[in-house]
Amino acid sequence: MMKFTKQNFIFLVGGIIIYVVDIGVDFWVASKYFCQGQYSWSILILCFRGLSSLITQIFSYEWFKNDWEGTNTGKLKWIFLVHVFQCGIFIRYWFALKYGCQAAFKQNSIRDASETDPPDYIQKKAVDAVTDINMLRVFKTFLETTPQLFVQIYILMEHGKNNSYQYAAIIMSFCGISISTVDYQISLRTSLPDKVEFHVLPKLVYLFYKLLTITSWILSISLITLLSVRSSVILVIFLWICGFTWVLKQHTTFCKSKKMEYLYRTVVGIILIFTFFNIKGRKTKVCISIYYATHTVVTLGILSVYMFWKPSIIKDIHFTIVSILTILSLVLGIIFLIVYYRHFHPTAYCRPQEYSDEVDGEAGQRVEIGRFQNFIMQ
Repeated sequence: MMKFTKQNFIFLVGGIIIYVVDIGVDFWVASKYFCQGQYSWSILILCFRGLSSLITQIFSYEWFKNDWEGTNTGKLKWIFLVHVFQCGIFIRYWFALKYGCQAAFKQNSIRDASETDPPDYIQKKAVDAVTDINMLRVFKTFLETTPQLFVQIYILMEHGKNNSYQYAAIIMSFCGISISTVDYQISLRTSLPDKVEFHVLPKLVYLFYKLLTITSWILSISLITLLSVRSSVILVIFLWICGFTWVLKQHTTFCKSKKMEYLYRTVVGIILIFTFFNIKGRKTKVCISIYYATHTVVTLGILSVYMFWKPSIIKDIHFTIVSILTILSLVLGIIFLIVYYRHFHPTAYCRPQEYSDEVDGEAGQRVEIGRFQNFIMQ
C-alpha cells in the first residue's frame, strides 16, 4: 500500500488553496462580465460552477452514505445539511487533512486505530480520503473547468479583448486540469495490483498527453463555434450521445443504486467529450485509437471548412496562430500518448468487481473493495 508522506500532505494543502482560489476567480470573472453587461457569459460561467458543484455534492454524500451505512446515522444528518449548502468537499478535505496529518507526522503515535484495525489503518484512511477527493475533482474538471476554458478561449477569439480576469480564468483552468489529471493518475496507481510507482517523468508525459489533446480539442470546438454556434452544440450533443451509449454498453457497476449509476454514466459521457477514459480497467488499444483518430479527422475537417467556407479568414493572423496551435498541440499530444502507453502505462489492471464487500475464501474474512476499482480507470 502507498504510504501517505509529508510531500503528499503538502500537495493536499496546496490542492485546498487552489480549490478556494478557483472558486474566487470564478465569481470574480462572472461579476466582471455582469458589470460589463455581458450577462450571458456571466450566467454561463455560474451555471458551469453550479452544475459541477451540485453533481459533486450528490456523489460525495452518496459515498458518505455508502461508507457509513448502518452506523453514524446522527453524523449523516449534518453531513447531508453541509452538502445541501454545497460545502461537502470541505468536509472531505477535513477528513483528508486529519488522517493525512496523522499518517505523515504521527505515524508512531497513532491512537485512532483500535486493536482490531490493521497496522496501516490510518495510512489507508488517508489514502482513501484523498482518492475520493481526486475522483470528485475529475468530475469538477470536466463539468466546470474544461467547459469554462472553452468559453474563455472562445470569447478571446470572438471579441479579441484581452483582460486580466480572462487570463486569470484561463490560467486557473489549465492549473485545475493539470492537477486533477495527475492526482487522478497517482490515485489510480495506488489501486493497481502491481503497485507501479509513478515517478516524475511518467507524470510529465501523462500530463502533457492529456493537456495537449484537451487543448487541441477545445480550440477545434471554439473554431467551429465561431462559424456556427448551432453546429458546435449539435457536435457536442452528438459526441455525448456516442460516449453515453458506449458507457451503457460497458455495463458499469460504480454505484449501488440504478439512479446514481445512470447519473454516473451521464457524467462519464460528458467527460468522454473532452478526453478518453477507460471505464472498465481493460486494454483499450482499439478504442483509444478510434477515439483520437476521430478527433483528428474532426479537427482537420473543421480547418478544411474554414479554408473553403471563409478563405478570406486564412489571412487573419489570429486564425493562423490558432490553427498552428491546434495542429501542433494535437500532434504533440498524440506523441506523448504513444510514449506514455509504450513505456509508462501499467500492464496490470484492476479487475472490475461489484461495488460491495467480498469474502476471502482462504482467510474467511471480508475484504473491502475499493471504490476506485469500479471508477474510470485509464
